[in-house]
Amino acid sequence: MSIIGWIVFGLIVGVVAKFLTPGPDPGGWILTILLGIGGALLGGFIGRGLGWYRDEDPVGFLMALFGAILILIIRRQLMGPSRA
Repeated sequence: MSIIGWIVFGLIVGVVAKFLTPGPDPGGWILTILLGIGGALLGGFIGRGLGWYRDEDPVGFLMALFGAILILIIRRQLMGPSRA
């Protein structure tokens, strides 16, 4: 996948993850893209660890979404309650 493809995929996954995860999550579109890309990497790592993907297989949208939601939950736990 090209760089532009990763950016678009990351944006889509990040937006859907933020929509599906309740609670406030500040951050602009760059953080949303990074969230989606990180979710795809984490989802791929988990999927390969469970034997669902081989090394050359691209990660699916649902595993990327799972990874992004997991990153959001971990980030919120580490950051603590919002002071807004």
